[in-house]
Amino acid sequence: MNRKLKRTFQNKLLTWYSKNARDLPWRETKDPYQIWVSEIMLQQTRVEVVIPYYTRWMTAFPTLHSLAKARQDQVLSVWEGLGYYSRARNLHQASKIVVEEYQGKLPQDSVSLQALPGIGRYTAGAIASIAFGIDAPVLDGNVRRVYARYFNISTPLQTSGTERILWQIAQELLPSGSAGEFNQALMELGALICHPKNPDCENCPLAESCLANNLNLQESRPVRKKKSPLPHLQVTAAVFQENGKVFLAKRPPDGLLGGMWEFPGGKQEDNETLSETLRREIREELGVPISVGEVLGVYHHAYTHYKVTLHAFHCSLNSRDIQLTFHTESAWVSLDSLANYPMGKLDRLISRKLLS
Repeated sequence: MNRKLKRTFQNKLLTWYSKNARDLPWRETKDPYQIWVSEIMLQQTRVEVVIPYYTRWMTAFPTLHSLAKARQDQVLSVWEGLGYYSRARNLHQASKIVVEEYQGKLPQDSVSLQALPGIGRYTAGAIASIAFGIDAPVLDGNVRRVYARYFNISTPLQTSGTERILWQIAQELLPSGSAGEFNQALMELGALICHPKNPDCENCPLAESCLANNLNLQESRPVRKKKSPLPHLQVTAAVFQENGKVFLAKRPPDGLLGGMWEFPGGKQEDNETLSETLRREIREELGVPISVGEVLGVYHHAYTHYKVTLHAFHCSLNSRDIQLTFHTESAWVSLDSLANYPMGKLDRLISRKLLS
């Protein structure tokens, strides 16, 4: 890469960042633990969404040791609403590893960081550079977009060839001794100026030498693979109420919504009515027959790879001989205690309907 171009890119970007960097809570510290938490929360989540969760998390778990000592239910409760719950479980698991194997101090090098649950190449580079001042590159969605436009990369993202090119660019552009600030500046430029749509090229410090801008290709960079339509699943949930309490079951610790509590039920199969689905699912999960009553509510949610419409029904148990075959725990919970049980978005909507 041309040395003059490289130096110009670095200087213009860092000058812009020094004047335009947002005042964010994790930028007020050099504590590796707090920077680590922020980077995990910021995966696939916008800054404005993360800020209140980050503040709540640091109140509940101000140190790495306090997180390692916490119960998983406590961790998931504090995380609830932020989504992608494996991030919280991995943070919790990794904190225990750091306490046991690293005397409570987060390792500094990218290789050791990537050995911890939930930390990939990007997150390791961000932590190493921002918290420890190590010359490590980063590549997240914002940075990919900036590089794809600046260098007019015409091959699709999420392909191995494009990834190799982008990581090579990220490594070559990295200014020695200022990697942390440079990496944050890149991410900030992508968030504030180099938007996915309608980028603010007039106020971009790199516009003059940006190839996509010069060729008027900003809107067609980066190139993305065409996405298939998301499948839409119809799902059922059974709400059992007895003596002012409702029945909840806890999902297995791994997988989607691992360790979260839910109203049991499952996915509709072909040629089933919703009532048939619910009777089959409860028989499979709890080993008991049920009677399906009136609809409590219908709820919608989109996950990363599919959409869900959840149909919740008032139901009654026809047997007390419950045998858990999928869930790890079950409990009869008073309505005013529902807030103490971490749930996914749809189950929380059901619980709020019950409370109302």
